[in-house]
Amino acid sequence: MYLCYDVYMLDKETFERHLEDVHKQTVFSENLKELVYGGIDGIITTFAVVAGFTGATMISTDNDAAVIPVTIVLVFGLANLFADGFSMGVGDFLSSRAEKKLFEEERGKEVVEIQESEQFEYDETVFILTENGFNKSDASTLTDIYKKNPEFWVDFMMRYELNMAHPNESPVRGAFITFTSFIVFGAVPLLPYIFEIPLFDNKFMMASIFAAIALAVLGIIRAKFTKECIIRSVIEIVGLGMSAAFIAYFVGTLFV
Repeated sequence: MYLCYDVYMLDKETFERHLEDVHKQTVFSENLKELVYGGIDGIITTFAVVAGFTGATMISTDNDAAVIPVTIVLVFGLANLFADGFSMGVGDFLSSRAEKKLFEEERGKEVVEIQESEQFEYDETVFILTENGFNKSDASTLTDIYKKNPEFWVDFMMRYELNMAHPNESPVRGAFITFTSFIVFGAVPLLPYIFEIPLFDNKFMMASIFAAIALAVLGIIRAKFTKECIIRSVIEIVGLGMSAAFIAYFVGTLFV
């Protein structure tokens, strides 16, 4: 449902409110990739440990087999959770910072080109606009307008000449969301090994259910922001996670 705004009184505050109300732009929607994939990797990482050790001990006749795997799962699961979570966060930070630096370097080159080779950039802009459906006259008129605002002109060329979108998100924020999502969702499959759940003795079964639920939640979150079919989003993410778990479980059985 669209809200009514007085377009004649449009200001920055009204514009930002429109983005939040209608387009649902929030910190989480802007960092949806980090939130979803950090969570998926966290769940898969820890559940793979659970599934791997369960597969390796599934036919063990050792009397301690029911006790030792719990300790091993927690040690390896938590170690992988925090180490991989930190690695994911750092990796996201470094890649985002590199992307931002590359954009700034290319933008600097574009600024120099407009200053030193204005006619060529003018002709190039007209060509780009005609390639996108404008006739030659309208393309020239638009380019004349862009010339009056060099900053916007540079941004236009970055987007339509180099196909580079401005990396607005903060590398620190993206890294934090990746790390937090990885830890929070990744801890879910370990909960049955940390807490005793009455009436349920099969920890691996409970871990499987918890992991599936966590993956389904991520699927719902993704669908909420992308407006795609919730069922399809949930099936895709749960299917991906469970496939990874099956692989880990199968590999574990090879060492029995």
